[in-house]
Amino acid sequence: MDPFDAGAGGLLKQPKSVWATAGASVVAFMGIGLVDPILPSIAQGLDATASQVSLLFTSYFLITAVAMLVTGFVSSRIGGRRTLLLGLAFVVVFAGLAGTSGSVGELVGFRAGWGLGNALFVSTALAVIVGAAAGGSAAAILLYESALGLGMACGPLLGALLGDASWRYPFFGTAFLMAVGFLCIAVFLKEQPKPARKTSLLDPIKALGHGGLASAAVSAFFYNYTFFTVLAFTPFVLNMSPYRSGAVFFAWGVLLAVFSVIVAPRLQKRFGSLKVLGGSLVLLAADVLVLGYGSHTAAVVCTILSGAFIGVNNTVYTELALGVSDAPRPVASAGYNFVRWFAAAAAPFFAPKIEEWTDVHIPFVVAALTAIAGAAVVVVRRKALTLPQALDSARAGGTPTAEEPEPKHATEDGVTVFAN
Repeated sequence: MDPFDAGAGGLLKQPKSVWATAGASVVAFMGIGLVDPILPSIAQGLDATASQVSLLFTSYFLITAVAMLVTGFVSSRIGGRRTLLLGLAFVVVFAGLAGTSGSVGELVGFRAGWGLGNALFVSTALAVIVGAAAGGSAAAILLYESALGLGMACGPLLGALLGDASWRYPFFGTAFLMAVGFLCIAVFLKEQPKPARKTSLLDPIKALGHGGLASAAVSAFFYNYTFFTVLAFTPFVLNMSPYRSGAVFFAWGVLLAVFSVIVAPRLQKRFGSLKVLGGSLVLLAADVLVLGYGSHTAAVVCTILSGAFIGVNNTVYTELALGVSDAPRPVASAGYNFVRWFAAAAAPFFAPKIEEWTDVHIPFVVAALTAIAGAAVVVVRRKALTLPQALDSARAGGTPTAEEPEPKHATEDGVTVFAN
């Protein structure tokens, strides 16, 4: 079945509840790249250094990582809908407070609260979309990745448009948009059945005992360091106005969206997930090296081009995390995200520090090495990561081979899971 088919079960034919959740997800992902074009403006407005301002990402993702252990615990007790609304409420409050910050310390603290809300929302949104979407997990994952790509593309654009007047306005704008998302979820999404078994705080950690899921998480950890070096450190290197920086990261986000939703599935169908992932990580490593050592024009081009590789990686990693183990999807997602978001917290902190200790080129050398490390994990642990090859065939409408058994479907925690 083609997930892009507009007929019943296609990507474009989904219930209102799915579109409401996906729409709110777009705004949630906008919040990640929102500050990109205004990082220099924030530093100037609050009299802060690049490394201090980069803590906006570190606090956000550090709290997000830790909160991943809590999301399943909360959602399995109060339900997916209430968890989404709780997360959105946190974002509305803390995004609004971020706009009132009088110091970089206050702003970093409010971003941490924002990260907690985003963790509650984002981790639950994927499970809700998978559970409510027509057309199975393939259409649901593509819809989620579409929301991610669109949000990543529009975030820098919104940040540039509003931030040109004041660095505070993008935070107020996000609070407003998330309030709209809150209303959409409240109106269109009905409460889904609570799981028969409540999730404990340790379930995501226990899920990482599965070799395939642990391998996917470790590889994604290295990859995310590279990803967020590009996202959080490059704006200081480009040193452009909010409008120009926003335009660069908008183009970056468009490539991310196109390659995650359209190109990645076709590459997976032809070459298989692991070959695509390994090759994309190596190309990303080469790209960031040129970004770090090339001219300013080359840096702009490579920043935009990195969106293509990041888009492919995001799609493949999401499918690996959700399909490689027999853990319930929300639990597997929480364990996987718990590991990988620590790298998203580390990169914005260490990249400017490495520049201070050495020079502007070395942070990109480190980012290239972490991308290669992620690819090495895929190669070394390829046997543990082979189950999703069956997922490739199922998504593409093909027939799995003898080495790629037909995945069995079971319903667990209110969503569809792949059981070995």
